[in-house]
Order: sequence, then C-alpha cells, then structure tokens
Amino acid sequence: MKRLALLLVTSAFLTVAAARADVKLPAIFGDHMVLQRDTALPIWGTAAPGEEITVSIAGQTATTKAGADGKWSVKLTKLSAAGPHILTVKGKNTATFSDVLVGEVWLGSGQSNMAMTVNRAKDFEQEQAAAKFPQIRMFIEASGAANSAQSEGKGKWVICTPESVGGFSATAYFFGREIHRALNVPVGLINSSVGGTPIESWIAPEAQKAAPELKGFFELQAKAARPADPEKAKAKFEKDTAAWKEAAAKAKADGKPAPKRPQDPVALAERKGNVGGLFNGKIAPLIPYAIRGALWYQGEANSMPEKARFYEAQLKLLVTDWRARWGSDFPFAWVQLPNFGGPGRDWPAVREAMLRTLVLPKTGMAITIDIGEERDIHPKNKQDVGRRLAAWALGTVYGQKVATSGPLPAGHQVRGSEVVLSFKHTGGGLVAKGGELKGFVIAGADKQWQPATARIEGDKVIVSSAAVKQPAAARYAWENWPTCNLFNGAGLPASPFRTDDWR
Repeated sequence: MKRLALLLVTSAFLTVAAARADVKLPAIFGDHMVLQRDTALPIWGTAAPGEEITVSIAGQTATTKAGADGKWSVKLTKLSAAGPHILTVKGKNTATFSDVLVGEVWLGSGQSNMAMTVNRAKDFEQEQAAAKFPQIRMFIEASGAANSAQSEGKGKWVICTPESVGGFSATAYFFGREIHRALNVPVGLINSSVGGTPIESWIAPEAQKAAPELKGFFELQAKAARPADPEKAKAKFEKDTAAWKEAAAKAKADGKPAPKRPQDPVALAERKGNVGGLFNGKIAPLIPYAIRGALWYQGEANSMPEKARFYEAQLKLLVTDWRARWGSDFPFAWVQLPNFGGPGRDWPAVREAMLRTLVLPKTGMAITIDIGEERDIHPKNKQDVGRRLAAWALGTVYGQKVATSGPLPAGHQVRGSEVVLSFKHTGGGLVAKGGELKGFVIAGADKQWQPATARIEGDKVIVSSAAVKQPAAARYAWENWPTCNLFNGAGLPASPFRTDDWR
C-alpha cells in the first residue's frame, strides 16, 4: 500500500510538473484578440526551461528558447490591419488562438467613470440595438490588487454585439466606435479599471517612493493611516451589519427606505489596493502588450483638498512610468473632471493638475465641464466623453483634420482695469454658448474675487469688473459646479483655469 501511495504521489507530481512545463501565455492573449498594427509585436509566456518555442501568425514565424526561469519572448515584425488570423505558439504542446484581428489597440484605465458600463450610460436601448461591430473587441482585466508586480492576469476578449456591449466600459467603447468608424480598421479596447480607487494605487510603488515631489504625500498618508487591526475591523463590521439588518427590517415594516448598508473595510481596502497595488495586479500583467495609446478617467478619489495638491505630480509620474515600462512613448489622454456639485472636494485643483500635465509630449485631454451632473458623480453622457477623446486621437495620433480640444489658456496680460486672456484651440473662433459670456471672476491684490464682465475679441477674452480697479488675476469656471459657457467654433468647451497661483 505504501508503495502504491508513493507511486500515486510521484505520478501526481509528474503530472503537475508536466502541466507547468506546458507552453503558456498571459490571459491578454486569447481567441478574438486584437493585435496592434504597424509595430513590432511582443509575444511572451512561460514553458519548461530550455524548451524551444515557435510563434507563427500571418505567414510570419519567430523562434526562441525558454530561459532558466521558464520565461520566453519573441518580437514579430509589423503586421498590417487585417484578419482574422490564427496565432500558434508551439513547444512541447501547442497553444492556438483563433479569430485574431490586427488593428488599433487602446488601454483604458481609472476609477468608476472608466469602469462604468454601456448599460448604465444614457440611451442604452438605442446603443444596444446599434452595437453590431464584430471588429470591435474588449478585454476586461479581471484580476485584483497585488503586493508585487504580477505576470499573469485574468480576463478574455469579447466581441462587440448587442448582447455583449452592455458590459463594455462606456467611455472606452464610445471612443473605440469613433476610431473604428473613422479608420475602418479593427479596434481592441483593454479595460483595466476599478471604482473608487485613487491614482496612487495605479502607479508602481517603487516609482512613487523614489519621487521627491511625493515625499509630502507619503508623510500625509502616514499621518492618516489607521491602526492595522483587521480582526477589530471585521468585528465592528459584523456588529454594524447586524444593527443595519434590524434597522432595515424596521424601515421596511414602516414603509420607509432602508438605511445605507455598512461597508466591509477590509474588503474595501483589498479592492482599492495599497500604494501601487492595482498597478501590480491589473497593469503589470498587460506589459508589454503592444498598444497604440492609453486613456485615463480618474481623479474623483483624489479630490480631497489635502490630496489634490499632489495630483499633478502623480499624473505626470503615471504617464512617464507607464511609458518607460512599456518601452514606448505612446500617446496618452485623460478626461478632465466634469462639473459636479458634491461638497468637501476640490475639483478645480484636480482639473488644473490635468491641464498642467499637458506639458508632457503626446498627451491630450477631453474637457467635460459641460456634461456632468450636479448630484451624480457618474454622469450618463459617456457618448460625448468618448467622442472628445476620439477627436483628440484622430487629430493628433492619426493625422485627420479635426478639432482636437476645446479652448486652452495661452497667456494673459493686465491692461489698465482689464485682464486680457489669450487662448489656443479656438477652432473656428471663440463662442459664448447660449448668450452672454459667463463663468469669469477677477480680483485685485487683495485677493477678493468679484464677478467679471467678459467679452470676446478674436482669440481673446477681455474681463473686468467695476469693483476691481486694478486687477491682478482672473479665473474661469473655478468651482466644483460652475456656470460657464465659453466654447470654440467646433462646439468644444474651454477648460477651467486661473492666472494666479494663490492658495
């Protein structure tokens, strides 16, 4: 019996070892995937140490050997937009991926407004009926946060159909649809996003800790850290949940709305990840999959006044570090936070950080100050968000003649009792949408802001106030929920901005 047991254990061990030696690729490689056209294509995975690997697609073949650690990688030469193809990876076993297209691949990341699905956006029924785009595919990265950089994620590629589109990221889908229609090529969209998460979860921890400009952020975080006692937190959550159940039952009996259910703090912390946790778990497994560019929709979780002041350094670091790790200076755009009426937040500071990050090359920003919802942090009009991101991409990445941005500030000067504001991206001329120009305030050296009268002169706006004889600064749309209406001739809104640097 002992010998039989030993044989069974040995057999099981050999079976597991053989399975581990099989050629294996990360989850991002799968049936229905889209590969980036016109660039070198990295293909990578694991196998038995020293195993010879052959990768083939579209008449192209590359061969390599797995290293001592079992890792292997090859780079295919450029493929043109076409398909479907079959990708074959052969070692001791063969991995075959069918219905592979070659086109444009974009990564979308961020928090809940990037994660928000098409079935929660406006006009879902009409959008669903029209979603017959078999050449648009989406990969949803389903892995969680991790304490170290992971090489393997979770997920699968899904073809866009009326039945599947409801689960697609709305922002990424409406962006991809515009790209697909304009270029007539397949589009692959990678959605790696988690609601309620701060930007520091999405940047490699070692990159953040090495950044001197974030020293103050880590000091702030250390002061705000709660005692790490999961058992006490769990016990309190269970007690609060029991009390909630009683209150909910009583509310139901009385015909009243149930109170808000308590959140599990341990589960919430795991979902949001620690510093770099979501980069480790949800971005690292995607590197170095070839992409055309990246889209970012986040900032709400960093809009508390004490955190917002670090957002510019964090966003710049996210862009530069992702590019460095991919080994590609790929285009990168983000969605500037829309108008929102929530209290206790400093949305203007985060919007300004996004505006200032445009100094990085090959970056863009969709301005959405006109399409937010006062009482809903998840505005339903994701169609215009996608269209504005796509306009930037079509104009700057793909060379089409379209307006790529709303008006952006381009300098100012004080002229007597007036402040003269200059703009770029005026696209057909500045416009006061819906009547008299609104949204400007002006102040003197006393820093007392007064509503300003504003008028358009060419690519400039002239602001003044009878209450400010010697102006020192001006601001536009500098509120969480501003009343503002400066647009360009292409129908795109101007970014909020200020000429001062006052706290």
